[in-house]
Amino acid sequence: MVFAGSLRANSASCTKQLRSSLTRALHTTGVPRSSQRLGTQIAARLANPRHFSTSLVTPARSSPLLSSPRWSGNNKTTPPAPSEPSENDAAESSSNSVKLDSADDESPAGSSSQSSTPPSSSSGGDSSDGSDPPPPSSQPTPTPSSIAKQSVPEVYPQVLALPIARRPLFPGFYKAVVVRNPAVVAAIKEMMKRGQPYLGAFLLKDEHTDSDVITDINSVHPVGVFAQITSVFAANNGAGDDKEEGLTAVLYPHRRIKITELIKAGENPSTAKVQEETQTVTPPPTPTEGDVAKIPQGPVQTSFLHKHAISIVQVDNLVTQPYNKDDQYIRAFMSEIVSVFKDIAQLNPLFRDQITNFSINQVASNVFDEPDKLADFAAAVSSGEVGELQDVLESLVVDDRLRKALLVLKKELINAQLQSKLSRDVDSKIAKRQREYYLMEQLKGIKKELGMESDGKDKLIEKFKERAASLKMPEGVRKVFDEELNKLMGLEPAASEANVTRNYLEWLTQIPWGQHTPENFSITHAQKVLDEDHYGLKDVKDRILEFLAVGKLRGTVQGKIICLVGPPGVGKTSIGKSIARALNRQFFRFSVGGLTDVAEIKGHRRTYVGALPGKIIQALKRVGTENPLVLIDEVDKIGRGINGDPASALLEMLDPEQNNGFLDHYMDVPVDLSRVLFVCTANNLDTIPAPLLDRMEVLEVSGYVSEEKCVIAEKYLGPQAKEASGLKDTDIVLEPSAVDVLIKYYCRESGVRNLKKHIDKIYRKAALKLILDLGETVFPEPVPAVSTSAPAPNAADPPSKTVESQEPPANEPNTVTLEESTSNESGDRKTVTTQERKPLQIPDDIHVRITPENLKDYVGPPVYHKDRMYVSPPPPGVSTGLGYLGNGSGAVMPVEATSMPGKGGLQLTGKLGEVIRESAQIGLSWVKAHAYELGITKTPEEQFLTDRDIHVHMPEGSIGKEGPSAGTAILSAFVSLFTKTKIHPDIAMTGEISLVGQVLPVGGLKEKILAAHRAGIKTILAPAANRSDIEENVPESVKTGIRFVYVEDVREVLHEVFRGQDIVERWKDTLSL
Repeated sequence: MVFAGSLRANSASCTKQLRSSLTRALHTTGVPRSSQRLGTQIAARLANPRHFSTSLVTPARSSPLLSSPRWSGNNKTTPPAPSEPSENDAAESSSNSVKLDSADDESPAGSSSQSSTPPSSSSGGDSSDGSDPPPPSSQPTPTPSSIAKQSVPEVYPQVLALPIARRPLFPGFYKAVVVRNPAVVAAIKEMMKRGQPYLGAFLLKDEHTDSDVITDINSVHPVGVFAQITSVFAANNGAGDDKEEGLTAVLYPHRRIKITELIKAGENPSTAKVQEETQTVTPPPTPTEGDVAKIPQGPVQTSFLHKHAISIVQVDNLVTQPYNKDDQYIRAFMSEIVSVFKDIAQLNPLFRDQITNFSINQVASNVFDEPDKLADFAAAVSSGEVGELQDVLESLVVDDRLRKALLVLKKELINAQLQSKLSRDVDSKIAKRQREYYLMEQLKGIKKELGMESDGKDKLIEKFKERAASLKMPEGVRKVFDEELNKLMGLEPAASEANVTRNYLEWLTQIPWGQHTPENFSITHAQKVLDEDHYGLKDVKDRILEFLAVGKLRGTVQGKIICLVGPPGVGKTSIGKSIARALNRQFFRFSVGGLTDVAEIKGHRRTYVGALPGKIIQALKRVGTENPLVLIDEVDKIGRGINGDPASALLEMLDPEQNNGFLDHYMDVPVDLSRVLFVCTANNLDTIPAPLLDRMEVLEVSGYVSEEKCVIAEKYLGPQAKEASGLKDTDIVLEPSAVDVLIKYYCRESGVRNLKKHIDKIYRKAALKLILDLGETVFPEPVPAVSTSAPAPNAADPPSKTVESQEPPANEPNTVTLEESTSNESGDRKTVTTQERKPLQIPDDIHVRITPENLKDYVGPPVYHKDRMYVSPPPPGVSTGLGYLGNGSGAVMPVEATSMPGKGGLQLTGKLGEVIRESAQIGLSWVKAHAYELGITKTPEEQFLTDRDIHVHMPEGSIGKEGPSAGTAILSAFVSLFTKTKIHPDIAMTGEISLVGQVLPVGGLKEKILAAHRAGIKTILAPAANRSDIEENVPESVKTGIRFVYVEDVREVLHEVFRGQDIVERWKDTLSL
């Protein structure tokens, strides 16, 4: 089998052209006559070089050299050559043509291939006698027409060692090397002058190292090549100066050699650097035409190299072991290599050119006659790993060398196949898109000819028209729709304005103009729904039913905005859902907590990229009706930023007088929101802007008492948590007494969210204990279903590995192609299926009871340990007040006062707010003003507290306290301190005081009374203005056992607090009611 036979037939016709190209070559040095055929091609390459985007590694034979090697560079001057006959004669000689008198010079590639090393014809001048050569003046000056055939010596024991980085060199292939080390440069120059252009090239073991000398014999691989320097030229820095930084030497390897001893280690200067290029069939062309150095021939000597700071090694020749070219293994390997070359040549044109050159340069008529050179060629053209290429170079057994070369070449084939596949994929995608485009254009043309034109834009316009026909658009909106539709018809689909207009028409036609859901104003149905979803909240339910009754009579509920206010967890959001279910309206919720951008309410301008309408327009699109129930959550936490005030933007949306023509920035057409029922939720009314609060009807959701929480836990929270834990049909009971303990000592909040969390925790803990007690035998894991497509495993088969290596075995060819590997990967890919697990059946003999005794095992220790601090009568200066905490629960708060020597100052501690501090100042001022009436001073003129400081503290200092309701308790503590009279701990009080002693009303009485009931308080002093609130809103179960005393003045408070004390008898005269 012969590569590129067609090109071989044309080689004879190109002989004259190649010969004339060789005469135009600038310079070459002598090489063996056996490689003369390739010289013609090298000369042609020099005359007409080819440039590729990637590096070429092409087979070549050594080219004939002139009697003296050439030295050319960018500099105007040539290296000094002592005793040359004449510089003018040399210049004239270099300008003339070189005549080849022998037919041997016609083909530089015609070297013999019977052995792995080229044959050599030794001459007397090539022997080394260890002495310096004679002066150059004794050598005859060569003439342009004379060529000295310098032979390659077979024995060359000591050579200059040049380390090579990144890739090893192979015999028969050129390599250009840039040398920077001044000592190595000087040695190469002298070698060229003496006519001994031979060195040893060895691959560095560390691929990151770059050096021109060998300092350690272990730093390079011992096996390298014996190379001849065919041409050199200067490598300047391009700055225009005369200083040479190095030279470029073109090496032609002849045979394999091995280092036996490092005779001299070179010195590696800090500036030394080697830049290498890949091996090519031709030496790189000379950058500029320089003067040809006339160097006379001399005898072969290496002793002169010792005066240079270079590396000199002792080497032995390596000869390929004898082989039989007809051996079946060798022929099989060669056939496979040839086959792989064919495959690569089909995929990569670059390889096709290199294979063609190798085929032309073959002397043998059949490639199977030179298996060793075929292996070297395969390794030289492959971009394999450095270690694998070095293994090929070190192999002296032909079949082993062929095997390693085939491995490298197979990897190159896989890379070429992958590259080809990627290229085909990209080309197919591009071709598919172009084909679709051409077909669509042809289809448009055909439809135009037939009068059936209907492209994508026409379908889009038809869709918008169909949508608009099914909507009851107002007149102004219809006009805007027609204008935008006409604009879209005149725009190209690829225009940016067309996309903006299309999005606008999408939104305009998705608003439910004239589409309503039928409403249900049945009071019975609404009452049933509210009772199903919520327990208690009688006032809220009654107010909602009143609201629905008015809507039933009027036929509409528009014009009403409800605001549900209450602590967290009382069910404000769920009440809104219940109202929507009772009215049969669609429900949409969005939160405005922390909202700082007006565009979220009013929408963005259409000029912005990615503009969208506001939340309310999005809600109408989502629900598909004009009369939904929209819940605006956390309206008291709305923010204010640099993008405007969203609270002010809500005014237009929530005002019944304005929202019938709500103007969104994106839509820019009036949208009627009067049919939308808005329900807002808030935790505190203080942070809601007054204009916004004025537009809403406030419904207060105060919270739940203990009895209501117990019923909610029994009817709603318990069953939900039990089913969510997988214990629906299991006999696990949470006893009411345990729920009562849970409410009193774990969950005192007004809402039931924290109670729900604790009940969920109880059932989760019960499920875990159930699994741990019964074990995995009762509750086994389900066996995963085996796919029917997968083959059943054979018990006799060995256990399979989880991950198999994809790397080919060492020194073995990988015959798996890209298509086979892809099919294997697709076959190993498992199909992922999702299967829903069924709940496990729990045995019927399981019985679990959660009681107050074992409740601690499920929820941990109690959070609240005692309800009040003082059970027995406290010392003078201590009173009991009632407070309202931020979490919506009430608390019993003692007030402690004491005095100490000082200057009459008042100190307040306990994380008290500004309002409580003012209440303490008011109480102290009232006591000072009435000190004589209270019996604290003996005369009205007597100074009081001029040398005493007062300290007021409210325990649990980590809890912030704010509000005016502690005024009566602080004043009572002052009177108790100054009169040295104790206050009974069963008396608690709440109420704001004025400077003249009036008791003003406060809020949160339901939660405060619930806390007092829980703490066992017997008497509560409350403002008289709160009598109706207590009698109507506080459940009777909470008021049971508590005596309420309604007061209007602090004098009534003092008489009630200190009833039965001696001081009260004195007050009958001085502090009468």
